[in-house]
Amino acid sequence: MAEITAASVKELRERTGAGMMDCKKALAENNGEMEASIDWLRAKGLAAAAKKAGRTAAEGLVGVAVLGTMGAAVEVNSETDFVAKNEQFQDFVRNVAQLALATGSDIDALNNAVYPGGGTVAETLTNNIATIGENQSLRRAILLEVGQGAVVSYVHNAAAPNLGKIGVLVALESAAPAETLTALGKQLAMHIAAANPQALNAEDLDPALIERERAIATEKANESGKPANIVEKMVEGGINKFRKENALVSQLFVMDNKTPVSEVVAQAGKEAGSPVTLKGFVRFQLGEGIERQQSDFAAEVAAAAGTNKPEPVA
Repeated sequence: MAEITAASVKELRERTGAGMMDCKKALAENNGEMEASIDWLRAKGLAAAAKKAGRTAAEGLVGVAVLGTMGAAVEVNSETDFVAKNEQFQDFVRNVAQLALATGSDIDALNNAVYPGGGTVAETLTNNIATIGENQSLRRAILLEVGQGAVVSYVHNAAAPNLGKIGVLVALESAAPAETLTALGKQLAMHIAAANPQALNAEDLDPALIERERAIATEKANESGKPANIVEKMVEGGINKFRKENALVSQLFVMDNKTPVSEVVAQAGKEAGSPVTLKGFVRFQLGEGIERQQSDFAAEVAAAAGTNKPEPVA
């Protein structure tokens, strides 16, 4: 049997997009011959990943995992919502979320992490693309951690345990009992899922976001025809309102729509006999910020059949 080198495996992966283990097997089955190995992979349906990689993946799942005082969230995308129901895909997202507890927010470290059963996360993803038949991508990951207290997770409209389209993590620093922090964290996470705050505090809001709102408020105020000094006050009032409505601590708690979140946290600390500090949060919504391609289904079907798209009937 010909020696299977790392270089030949790498070349075959680059040429076919198939997973590392599949490339090794293909070379072994074909005595190390590159072209024969490519044909073998194609015959097995494992050489399609590279072609699929250019297609937009904006569906998929968000996964969350918690271990002690740490919590991680990941987003793994696919082309269609149908794949989100696939057990192989769900297992992958669940395992990757667990691995993110160790690798943190570094997406490259997560891609290179050893996946359960062998190979890396990136290699497993490539294999999944070939076997499931859709482009997929590990888009982002984040880790939250506190020194003492709890990180609480919540998934809105879960497709499976800890998997869904909106995943939330809430970090609470406190010496309060775990059950108290878990109950509070779950309520706060549900609020975050619904209210979509842009930052923890007003001063943490993205300056670019504030400037955009300022430009909108200025244009509206100028249309009022009021004097410049009044316009300035109108703009500042609008910005202050925006800051209040988009910072988590100043939002009105969705459970009663009248108490600021900061007061809800403070009251929970008083009742528990130990101060509670809301250290941070994460809210991952599936596909946010991804530009989705609009496909012409009729044209795709016609192309697949080798015919031209039918002309519309007059």
